[in-house]
Amino acid sequence: MRATSPVIVGRDEEIVLLSSALDAVQRRSGRALFLVGEAGIGKSRLVGECAYRAYGLGMPVLRGRATSTGLVVPFRPLAEALASRFRAAGTPTDPELAPYHPALARLVPEWRRAGSPGYPETVVELAEALLRLLSVLGREAGCAILLEDLHDCDTETVAVVEYVIDNLADLPILFLGTLRPEPGAALDLVRSAERRQAATVRELSPLDDAQVRALTGACLEAGPREIPEAVHRRLAGRAAGNPYLLEVLLADLLDTGRLRRADGAWEAVEQPGDSIPSDIVRSWARRLERLDEPVRDLLLASATLGSQFSVTVLQTVTGFEDRALFTHLRSAVEAGVIAPDGAAPDRYTFRHSLTAEALISSLAPAERASLARRAATAIEQSGEPLDEDGRQLVASLQLAAGDRAGAARQFAEAGRRMLASGAHGSAVVLLERAHPLAAEADRAAVAESLAVARAEGGDLDGALALADALPPVPARSEAAARRGQIHIDLAWAAVMAERTAEAALQVEAARVLLGPTPPPGRRAALVVVDGYLALLPGHGQPYRDPVETEQAVQKAAETAEAEGLPVVACQAWQLLALLRREEGFDAADAALERMLSISTEHSLPVWRVEALVRLGANAFMRTGDASRLLSARAAATDLGALLLTRTVDGLLAMNAVLCARWEEAQEIIDRSAEASARVGDLSAHRYLLLAGATMAAHRGRRRDMDRALAAFRRAGGEQSLLVPLRSGLCRAFGALLEEDRERAAAGLDEALAWELDHPSYYYLSGRYGLRPLLRVLAGQADRAELEEARAAPGGCLAWNRQFLELADAVLLGRQGDPAGAARMMASFARRSGPFPVARHLGLRLVADAAREDGWGEPVAWLRTAEEFFYGAGVQPVSAACRAALRQAGESVGQHRGGWDRIPSPLRTSGVTPREYEVFVLLPERPGNQQIARRLSISPRTVEKHMASLLNKTGRADRAALCEFAAECATEPA
Repeated sequence: MRATSPVIVGRDEEIVLLSSALDAVQRRSGRALFLVGEAGIGKSRLVGECAYRAYGLGMPVLRGRATSTGLVVPFRPLAEALASRFRAAGTPTDPELAPYHPALARLVPEWRRAGSPGYPETVVELAEALLRLLSVLGREAGCAILLEDLHDCDTETVAVVEYVIDNLADLPILFLGTLRPEPGAALDLVRSAERRQAATVRELSPLDDAQVRALTGACLEAGPREIPEAVHRRLAGRAAGNPYLLEVLLADLLDTGRLRRADGAWEAVEQPGDSIPSDIVRSWARRLERLDEPVRDLLLASATLGSQFSVTVLQTVTGFEDRALFTHLRSAVEAGVIAPDGAAPDRYTFRHSLTAEALISSLAPAERASLARRAATAIEQSGEPLDEDGRQLVASLQLAAGDRAGAARQFAEAGRRMLASGAHGSAVVLLERAHPLAAEADRAAVAESLAVARAEGGDLDGALALADALPPVPARSEAAARRGQIHIDLAWAAVMAERTAEAALQVEAARVLLGPTPPPGRRAALVVVDGYLALLPGHGQPYRDPVETEQAVQKAAETAEAEGLPVVACQAWQLLALLRREEGFDAADAALERMLSISTEHSLPVWRVEALVRLGANAFMRTGDASRLLSARAAATDLGALLLTRTVDGLLAMNAVLCARWEEAQEIIDRSAEASARVGDLSAHRYLLLAGATMAAHRGRRRDMDRALAAFRRAGGEQSLLVPLRSGLCRAFGALLEEDRERAAAGLDEALAWELDHPSYYYLSGRYGLRPLLRVLAGQADRAELEEARAAPGGCLAWNRQFLELADAVLLGRQGDPAGAARMMASFARRSGPFPVARHLGLRLVADAAREDGWGEPVAWLRTAEEFFYGAGVQPVSAACRAALRQAGESVGQHRGGWDRIPSPLRTSGVTPREYEVFVLLPERPGNQQIARRLSISPRTVEKHMASLLNKTGRADRAALCEFAAECATEPA
């Protein structure tokens, strides 16, 4: 007889907490809760109560559970949770989820596409996709995701859970997780989340005496006082306040007739004594004795396989025919021991994880080992190939049978397969299990695989420490060749993490092991990693001739293709595309086309999209046209490569900035900057931050630029390859919009100095465009310097070419060739079309030289530029154009508009547009001379405006006025 309480007893505070969290989620205030407690303490009942209440509120509920079989199955509880929802409601069809289908395809089979090569999504990509999915599901009434037994789950799931709870504060999502207080990644996450107040943690304590009595009464449908005192003492003492143990012990009393109902009351037929089962193990032993022998044997074999088991595997182990097998399974279900697993039709599960443990514990140790050995042998000899789950099951059985070395081999092979599939965290777990179990002869190989798994999983420090502890191997032996490849893999991980010193050490270690004549494939891989290392700032290596480096990488690419190493070949061609920019973008594109061909031929989807992205970036730089970049982004999105998508978004944002499409640029930055930071994609995050700073600079908004550059610096931008763009494209260009050519020249010189000290293949810093123009205008550069810039690969880029044509026009005009200068200006007009800010700034910059040398149409250019920059709210350039027109003896009409730019409180105080031009500069606390230079007015006029502003705003002095300006001045629209 089963004894189960229809109500939850002793958890009133927890139920109130759950109810409060559900209410908050309905207000779009996300909540994360964890219930921690020993097995049987009541966690699952509270999860069920939460699900019941969420359903009542109209919330979608997703419920999953980690496997307690000891198998490492990446993302199993998440896949089960999504399946629990989609089986009943169908998969969501919201268009905004379409970009996330590929990333979620691992969890949602309906979103897998036949014939697609698939994308090995990172954990953070999958986590971000899951967060978006939950947000969509919870849009109307909120959404609840309930994950149980997290202590048994894989590290990938733990990482996804951490990401979700850290980012659900403003989303309509309730996350509820349960786990036992066992040391491990899940408990570490819970304690960390509690410390940083990202989640509420409630530890479930045992029931007290009154609650035990109330629970017993609920099970028996009796009042607490109707429980025989001897029975209550027995249950309270043996169950120790654990609801599950209490119910099992109570069921044992009912089954054996020692507690029965007579004359409308419950009575203990026999006073419990020492001969009665004293704990859960003996209780289940008695229940097994009452079952038919075949059913008992089936349950013991099932328990050997774990608390969840496959019918197919169970049949292999027991040898039962189909009819007998399902007859015995049905009997076990009717006895209340097992139940079908709702998440998988081929699986059954014990009703509680303690049940399987108790059944196994009822056997003598030798009998347990024998049963495990027979099961492992049956599975291995079944003739069916073992997948990762099968190998883990065999390993667990071998370990239970005492075969440590055999278990280590199976765990290690399963771990290596996990590593190959991209499940780095699970690979680490399995290889760490294998390492201490392995025989002495196998331990080093396991440690090598573990080092690579840690490195690819993001734990580079742990990987390097493990590699340092490896035992030495004979030089130039087979073991040395294998060890050398490990160091190459670690070097590649260090290069990708921009850890130059560690990468250099791993490269050197590989060289020592492989000797002067390594195998061709490993030599090629070493050359490629070494080539990438040479590009990183601070690599500390002696100078290497770029031509020699390119030749070596070319040979490595050819070798990798010949040796059947397509990934190494793609790495090599990608590096060659970067190196060959010095020869011209045609050569660079040819390398990328080869990379595209190899990746397509060998079904390497990530490398294929990488090639498309880089081809699109090259096209954008050459022409200013982003169409190929947009195609590359579509390919990345279609593949579910969210990290690559963020990379393309950075390039698209910068393109929009250069083309003055401010709203588009801001939309991209808002969409991707925070997301890239959440997923730890620092490279894309830095580029997006720099795009934001560059947009502020190109709009003449220095304070916004400084704020964005501060964020760029905090993200490590000052130690990245983006430093020249920061100095030139951002700061120097912004200085020109403040009419500060001296500061602009200093920024361009700073960018050039950095590029001379570091390998650089990014050509928008001003070295090949804006800097030569300023130097020509200042009389510091001649035609030879201009032609040198024009002949460089960077000189052919559309952004740079427009400035070089302006410089050419100035030189031709200065040499007395107005017709030649006019031709250059006509070409400039055509080329600068996509770049309106640069176009009008260029007209302003060359107008003075044209007027002095008597060529072109300087007055028309100044009027055009003045009108543009006035409309754009860039007051310094607009004022400088008006001043230059006055110096040319031209009439300058006053703009009578501009009142709409003045905040209402200032406008009602009588502040004029001219005074407001001064006011918006005051947060920087400039002197009168600086203001005069930037607005192209006299210091005396500045003094008059300052006096008027002090009077109209009621501020006591200049410092107070500057502080007020910082608080309330708004930027021009």
